[in-house]
Amino acid sequence: MTTTADQSLWLQDLPKRVYPPLSGRQEFDVAVVGAGITGLTTALLLKRAGLRVAVLEADRVAGGVSGNNTGKVTALQSTVYSTVMRTHGLAGATDYATASTAAVRQVADLVALEGIDCDLRRSPAYTYAISESEVPAVEEELTAARRAGLPVRPSADMDVPFPVHAAVRLDDQIALNPVKYVTGLAHAVDGDGSRVFEHSRVLDVTEHRVSTSDGQVGARHVVIATHYPMLDRGLYFARLEPTRSYCIALRVEGEVPAALAINAGSPVWSISASGDLLIVGGQGHKTGQGARSPFESLEKFARTHWDVEEVTHRWSAQDPTSYDQLPMIGRYLPGSTDIYTATGFMKWGLTSGTFAGQLLTDLITEKPNPLAGRFSPYRASLTALPHLAKMNAEVAIALVGDRLRPADASSSSSLPRGQAHVVRDGLGKTGVYRDHDGELHAVSMRCTHLGCLVRFNEAETSWDCPCHGSRFDVDGEVLEGPATKPLPRRDPR
Repeated sequence: MTTTADQSLWLQDLPKRVYPPLSGRQEFDVAVVGAGITGLTTALLLKRAGLRVAVLEADRVAGGVSGNNTGKVTALQSTVYSTVMRTHGLAGATDYATASTAAVRQVADLVALEGIDCDLRRSPAYTYAISESEVPAVEEELTAARRAGLPVRPSADMDVPFPVHAAVRLDDQIALNPVKYVTGLAHAVDGDGSRVFEHSRVLDVTEHRVSTSDGQVGARHVVIATHYPMLDRGLYFARLEPTRSYCIALRVEGEVPAALAINAGSPVWSISASGDLLIVGGQGHKTGQGARSPFESLEKFARTHWDVEEVTHRWSAQDPTSYDQLPMIGRYLPGSTDIYTATGFMKWGLTSGTFAGQLLTDLITEKPNPLAGRFSPYRASLTALPHLAKMNAEVAIALVGDRLRPADASSSSSLPRGQAHVVRDGLGKTGVYRDHDGELHAVSMRCTHLGCLVRFNEAETSWDCPCHGSRFDVDGEVLEGPATKPLPRRDPR
């Protein structure tokens, strides 16, 4: 979610229309929790299949990760095919290419069928080498993507003002305004027996009931489409690695690139455009282990290569990646036929969230889908077990190490404005932030999910958990799950 003052370029297009909150007891065939790309694609396809669907959103439609991205819908995604092939072989990479290609087509079809005005344009997508050191990764991705069935070709003919040492090109991909697209899906869902509810945070889920503070939905099936599964059952938090990425939009002299491009190395430099604005993204990191100045780094890159007039927007988003590098889509628990989920989109949620919607629809309507086993949350991924062990070892180190680390100060009397530090609070620790008006904000540092200590994110003025990615504002309110409860407030010291 965006925690910067300027907000996402796309969120300025959130409609004034607000869907009502859920109240009372209502009955539907399916309850979908989360009104982003995954939840609303699933809801619309289920509605088209003849089911009555309720979508429940804690805040606004498209107000989360779906409204905070680069606006790319593409089957070529950095070096994903060479990565997937190493873990799942050629068959796994081919299945991912099949699903992603179908998703690009699905988005275009829904835009046409529902008449959604979302500034859709067709453009080639590139994975490029910004330096000689990235050329081998580009060549490997070209080979892997071709073997997976994508009609890619080598081409360094990108419309960017810096040298490109090699590139993979996939034509006829999509750029769009994700907020306009997702709100268009919501408009198509709401009505004729199906409903969209905003400001309806789900507090409890059972197999046939979803509860908020003001109402309940009874349903035969429940879809948890909250990007990061909100229920601890299933141990998803132990199999997902959350990362944050950053974006800026800029007004520049001259033409902006038409290409949807991302380089093959680190740091990441993602390039796209919306109208006359250039979009530069990247600077990703594991949640709770943030870079100090990601927005400044993106701006410096842009000013190095373009004549920048102004930075118009800054935003960020968080995305989980599964331990074996494929999305998890299917039944929430083994054998369950009532609760479903989709997560682990590896920062390509507009594409993966779309094909998740089709797969979940097929599972709920009992239509055979050859990709169900591949993306099942309980698939066997033996080659990825060492990475899973490494992920959870890092969690254990953070859980213990942060408790042993000494506090920064014994009081906050000299804490400068706009900064945060840690003070000892008996056997625990308190995080204190002094805002630019001089007011102190103090919270317990113990994450309400599983008890890791949060760390201050200077770039976004938030407290972030390095274990499983929960995020909180300076007053402890939840910004990102899996935590559902706020950090307790403390008296400033």
